[in-house]
Amino acid sequence: MTQFFTAEDGARLAFADEGQGLPVLCLAGLTRNMGDFDYLAPHLSGVRMIRMDYRGRGQSDHTGADTYTVPQEGRDALMLLDHLGIDKAAVLGTSRGGLIGMLLAAVAHDRLLGLCLNDVGPVIDQAGLQRIFDYVGRNPRARTYEELADKLPSASPGFANVPPGRFLSDARKHYRETPDGLHVRYDPALRDAFLAAFKGEQPDLWPLWDATAGLPVALIRGANSDLLSPEITAEMQRRRPDMILAQVPDRAHVPWLDEPESLDAIGRWLAKLDGGASVRRD
Repeated sequence: MTQFFTAEDGARLAFADEGQGLPVLCLAGLTRNMGDFDYLAPHLSGVRMIRMDYRGRGQSDHTGADTYTVPQEGRDALMLLDHLGIDKAAVLGTSRGGLIGMLLAAVAHDRLLGLCLNDVGPVIDQAGLQRIFDYVGRNPRARTYEELADKLPSASPGFANVPPGRFLSDARKHYRETPDGLHVRYDPALRDAFLAAFKGEQPDLWPLWDATAGLPVALIRGANSDLLSPEITAEMQRRRPDMILAQVPDRAHVPWLDEPESLDAIGRWLAKLDGGASVRRD
């Protein structure tokens, strides 16, 4: 059930708080929403799953391009934990959510129990970045969910053996049907924020990964990912030899997290957190 809390600037942000046990804050991808974790949720046991729609996404307020930044979204995430009275939580971050998770490891290390990244690291491959530039802030050329679902397989290179109905389910989660066709479920101004973030020389994010020292970490990578390269994955493993690593076959950016390899990695990660949480693989 969707609830709302008020951020420091008065923005009304949507979240869900479900289950009991180890608190796991699930942070979605750049243009996505709480639905990112619907496929994983039925497999979790002993987990208090906390999800949020970042500002400008899903059911949260649109607050303008200047506020759609990783630091702001990190502050909002901490405010949500404060709102819920949670001192420490594990973070599971998909893509953008993983960047936020690494930032939190650096600026609020004592609030984290562990970090699991879904197909993201300290360096973003140019090919994946260009693909995001091409679609972010733009409505798809489809009038119905069914029409988009028919197009998604050919528009999703690197994906194979996809569960039946998965693309239709994704279309419903991430777009809304209007008389003018499908529209994104986020503020189109997110495009301006994203483009601005990647202008000029990019900051070195390896210190954020190094800041995870002392936290149980896991990385799930789509074997065909164009965002997270094998070389960056190997360097992350070199810096954190204890990192749990899963390479998910037939997946590009991003795995849905209900694949056997994803569930195995998440299960092993949760076991390291010593909170009685686990993953059901049936």
